[in-house]
Amino acid sequence: MRVLMFGWEFPPYISGGLGTASYGITRGLSELGVEVIFVLPQVKEKSVDIPVRLLSASEVLLTETGPIETTIGPYVSLDFRLGLDKGDGKLTGEYGPDLFAQVMRYARAAVRIAEKEEFEVIHGHDWTSVLACTKVKAKTGKPYIYHVHALEFDRSGENVNPLVYEIEKYGLQRADRIIAVSYYTKNMIVYRYGINPGRIAVVHNAVTQKEGTEFLRIKKDEKRKLVLFLGRITFQKGPDYFVEAANLVIKSIPHVHFIMAGTGDMLPRMIERVAELGISRYFSFPGFLRGEEVERMYALSDLYVMPSVSEPFGISPLEAMLYDVPVIISKQSGVAEVLHHAIKVDFWDVQELAHKMIALLSYPVVAEEMTKNAREELKKLRWEKAAAKIIALYREVLSER
Repeated sequence: MRVLMFGWEFPPYISGGLGTASYGITRGLSELGVEVIFVLPQVKEKSVDIPVRLLSASEVLLTETGPIETTIGPYVSLDFRLGLDKGDGKLTGEYGPDLFAQVMRYARAAVRIAEKEEFEVIHGHDWTSVLACTKVKAKTGKPYIYHVHALEFDRSGENVNPLVYEIEKYGLQRADRIIAVSYYTKNMIVYRYGINPGRIAVVHNAVTQKEGTEFLRIKKDEKRKLVLFLGRITFQKGPDYFVEAANLVIKSIPHVHFIMAGTGDMLPRMIERVAELGISRYFSFPGFLRGEEVERMYALSDLYVMPSVSEPFGISPLEAMLYDVPVIISKQSGVAEVLHHAIKVDFWDVQELAHKMIALLSYPVVAEEMTKNAREELKKLRWEKAAAKIIALYREVLSER
């Protein structure tokens, strides 16, 4: 079976969990005999450790001009026509001010690529791939799977970007099947977008197994406890709740240090808030980490906290657990559905979050028991299992043709 897959991120070009998940899914599919052609906006380095063909949409020559012929919703005609005039016409794959124009160019290139490739199924990741997938489906008649890793309501709460919402809804309505990364996300698709739940399959993400702390030969600081927040510093990830809880923890455990790793629109506000609380000496803001930097940070940490306001899944707690780091996650996350040996709290309950942090930092026996049980739990979370469910879905839509 051959799949034409569209996505905005793939290692080493990632900004979050989407790229990590795209790699894991593709690797799982490849190991089960599925040939994957993965189309990215731009590919600078094509050497990967799995048998996947990476194609660069930026290398496709586009000569036509004018808006793409797609009617999506009330906001599309104006915004998309304006979007085509932005930028220099190049596809970079960056999340910038001309993202909508990039999405349009990507869709045009997708059709050209599809005309030259042999494939049976179209598989697209998140809203940036929707127009590409729907245009290819219209051109080829091949079935389209929409893989939802996050929704605009996750990213923006009630203050959604109307154009992104319309694109998401358009893709959900036209997909032959929808994959949600959690039941949490499936319920949101049904409630917020009015989609028939029978068209939605839940396939939880997994984690790529690594050697962890022993491989990196890292020893933790025995005199100081490190608490890690790693992710985009945006509304969705709940960094403000992390800072407020940290302020309470410091009053009970003075030998503690908090790492807020990542970038995002809330980073300046978080730095200011830490200063206002007078706890700057207890905090570090190392910025966006990549590759081995991330692995080292996990290995050095004594506790990982993910207080997300709305998290479709959340792979980072699984990655932290690989390094024998106990985790606290919000109940408003998809990963809470598969983790039984993690502490779960409501993201808004700062008092409870602080209480749980203090308990795990103060009682190492409890933390060790959690990590011991987590090791066994992680063995069940394999990308091959996720891939097997996806292949079954491919066969299901193909049998209906």
